[in-house]
Amino acid sequence: MQRISRVRQVLVMVGIGSLMLASSVVAGAASTKGTYNAVDAKLVPTTYKHTTLQVATDATYAPDEYMVGTTMVGFDVDLMKAVATTLGIKINENAAVFATILAGIKSGRYQIGNSSFTDEKSRELQVNFVDYYQAGEGVYAKSSSKVVFTGFKSFCGLKVAVETDTSEQKDATKASKACPAGKQIIITGYPTQTTANLAVLSGQADVGFVDSQVAAYIAATSKGKFKVLGSAVNVAPYGIATPKTTAGAQLAQAIQAAMKTLIANGTYHAILAKYHETAGALTSSEIVLNGALS
Repeated sequence: MQRISRVRQVLVMVGIGSLMLASSVVAGAASTKGTYNAVDAKLVPTTYKHTTLQVATDATYAPDEYMVGTTMVGFDVDLMKAVATTLGIKINENAAVFATILAGIKSGRYQIGNSSFTDEKSRELQVNFVDYYQAGEGVYAKSSSKVVFTGFKSFCGLKVAVETDTSEQKDATKASKACPAGKQIIITGYPTQTTANLAVLSGQADVGFVDSQVAAYIAATSKGKFKVLGSAVNVAPYGIATPKTTAGAQLAQAIQAAMKTLIANGTYHAILAKYHETAGALTSSEIVLNGALS
């Protein structure tokens, strides 16, 4: 995470009660499916009304997006399905490597990027963003680790595993420049979060650096192999990405309208509650077109 200029001053802290398996469903929760909204649907550009939109998601990032057998699940996945229902559009979820998604949107391979993207300036130069959630950055390590995390200075001299092209990779790289000579951070990027986790487990890395709720989930579902270190840092918004084209901007506006509808009718909160991730809920959705917030 980065994007400090627009950070909500809320630290995303995931309590023990929220660390149950993401497959658990909250009893009595509101519908997580969404319902068609004709007013929102009118905002969908003609280009995208009668086609199946390709959505790119890195499904190795539980509880946000991950695979159960051959089925992609997670709160991002459920939110995207609810948005599609609200707008009356067809979507197809594609499991993709995170570092390839934005390039895929720019090339036209995908029309939507839905993969826990931190809405940060460098990415806003490439795509439009519809903000829908907020999260911080978290650190996890093997349960036997003696590492103490109190801030980025704690990384100095350590081997840190990150997923390639994430905000965590950028932030760790920046932090390394402030370390004393000979104590730089050894940062290794991995193509998926799964392989980054394996690096920490095998001892190739001292710690893993990932979004805070993901770090909590990794630890909670590891059967005692991992633990979370310290508190979350750098809270910032997530954004759903669309192409920087006229149709892409219109699609972003339609998604924003749908997200606002889902927040208002309770579907949004029900989806986050299903995955025990309400700590990062927003009260409204913002949109960034051509780097400008609205």
